[in-house]
Amino acid sequence: MVLVNLALFLGSLFVLVKSAEYCTMRSSSLARFLHISEFVVSFFVVALISTFPEATVSILSAIEGMPQFGLGTLFGSNVADLTLVFGIVALLSNKGVHVKSEILKEDFLYLFLLMIPVLLGFDGEYSRVDGFIMVLCGLFFFFTLSIESHIFKKQYNGIKSKEFFKDLALLMLGLVVLLVSAYYTLEFGVDFANDVHIPPVLVGLTVISIGSCLPELLFSIKAVKSNHEALALGDILGTVITDATIIFGIVCLISPFSFNPILVYITGSAMFLAGILVIIFITSGKILTKKEGAYLLFFYIIYLIVEFIASKGF
Repeated sequence: MVLVNLALFLGSLFVLVKSAEYCTMRSSSLARFLHISEFVVSFFVVALISTFPEATVSILSAIEGMPQFGLGTLFGSNVADLTLVFGIVALLSNKGVHVKSEILKEDFLYLFLLMIPVLLGFDGEYSRVDGFIMVLCGLFFFFTLSIESHIFKKQYNGIKSKEFFKDLALLMLGLVVLLVSAYYTLEFGVDFANDVHIPPVLVGLTVISIGSCLPELLFSIKAVKSNHEALALGDILGTVITDATIIFGIVCLISPFSFNPILVYITGSAMFLAGILVIIFITSGKILTKKEGAYLLFFYIIYLIVEFIASKGF
């Protein structure tokens, strides 16, 4: 059974890679037609779709009375996005990931939104009021970004309406395939982890978190390789903000819960610190260099070691 789950995991991963490539290409085409930046397209469209794997796991865990599992999945996924994903993308880029000045205008708001679930959870409890606050903050951020989206516009040579609808249909198809393949990559990855006896407490924080960030990782790698850095940044940042506010807020609204605050002290704080590192790196020279990508990967390794040591406390 171990080999079967491994084969299914690798097969799902291959489909994920190809669907990520498709989404990158089609999103770029839509951006040209709509005369908006690739950053906004990826932030609003691809990033929201990319959250589906961890959102599905987290919301189902809340419905089944295990919201702590969803907490670990979402926070762990965000740490992986901000360190593992950004780090790998930077290392695989040609000369680092270039950042446009417009994207940096929201940097402090990104950090504020990441800090909200950490502050609300320091007492070891999440209430429905906390969930409402997080959802409201997430919606306010997306509303603000949509109003200010004119600052992200840039002119392209137009494409015909027929091509637009074709690209839109192919993008939707690609996103569906991406979502389905991500779900099965996640499921078979967890089954494989159980087969080789990885401690259950670490499944949500590591295996599921890493698995659920594969869509944005592969999408962002393809975006950077095809010189669409804004797509990569929008996808990752949009996914992180959505997970930390709207998705986790929904989990709390469904099932308020108490938990060992060590989880927030370690994972929540790691998420916020990772956000600080990313903002510092991308504002220094407006580029995320390969060296800084290596630092982010090192941060993630340290985080995993700390999680493993503290896992008995969960």
